[in-house]
Amino acid sequence: MSLGKGMGVRAGLQLRRLLKKGELLLVPCAHDALSARLIHQAGFPAVFNSGYCISAVHGFPDTGLLSFAEMLAAHNTICESLPYGYPVFADGDTGYGNAMNVKRTIRAYEKAGVAAIMLEDQVDPKQCGHSLGKQVVSRNESVAKIRAARDARFEWRAERGVCSSLSENDFEDYDDILILARTDARATMGIEEAIERCKLFLEAGADITFLEAPQSVEEMKLYCDQVPGWKMANMLARGKTPALSPNELEEMGYSFAAYPFDIMCTIIESVQTKLEDLKQRDKPPESPSSET
Repeated sequence: MSLGKGMGVRAGLQLRRLLKKGELLLVPCAHDALSARLIHQAGFPAVFNSGYCISAVHGFPDTGLLSFAEMLAAHNTICESLPYGYPVFADGDTGYGNAMNVKRTIRAYEKAGVAAIMLEDQVDPKQCGHSLGKQVVSRNESVAKIRAARDARFEWRAERGVCSSLSENDFEDYDDILILARTDARATMGIEEAIERCKLFLEAGADITFLEAPQSVEEMKLYCDQVPGWKMANMLARGKTPALSPNELEEMGYSFAAYPFDIMCTIIESVQTKLEDLKQRDKPPESPSSET
């Protein structure tokens, strides 16, 4: 039984189908509706709404300063700007509170049209995963939040009348939000603890895991070898994780790669160049090189 009928295939189902193909998905990160539309128009299979980048366009660093409502508004705007069913990964930070807050976040992101929500195990206020000084909550608390996300999804399915007819293993048929569970434990507790948390997240109901900031190719391989299921690679420019090609990441066992800074940094450099051009008083500014 397929649930993706009516208006078309829902984003959650479309993302599951893409991941099941086993080919590495290249997913640039967006910071607003315009950047998301450009990613879609360029032919990429999905977009990732980056918390770092959304914070930046609000004028803040990635240190947990944006509220649940502000992040939800950004995700709503981006999802509304894209064709129905186009997969959007959305940063859910720490879930904006305890396990009950996580359940509310899941429902709100689902209603916004998000295909997958990323939840992390940092202590509030959280910060960029490649920065110094971050801390993580206990194993029990981190796993409890993923269970809460799973429970919220079960409740959503029950309201839609799909729980009785499908099992949790029917990935092709579910069309609702996927849970992307992230751990930042590598920085403070080592690679072994980070890998163990990823395993526990899967047992608690996560669909995808993300071990943030492995610091060598060996650590990346260890994660891929020891943790089953779909996995995310974060190709952060000038970050702590080695920059590998898409072919290398796919061979290693990653399911998709996110590129957080590339578009935003390109925009910043282009704007700075144009602003210098606009300062010139002895000639008119150069026209844009391409039509928009």
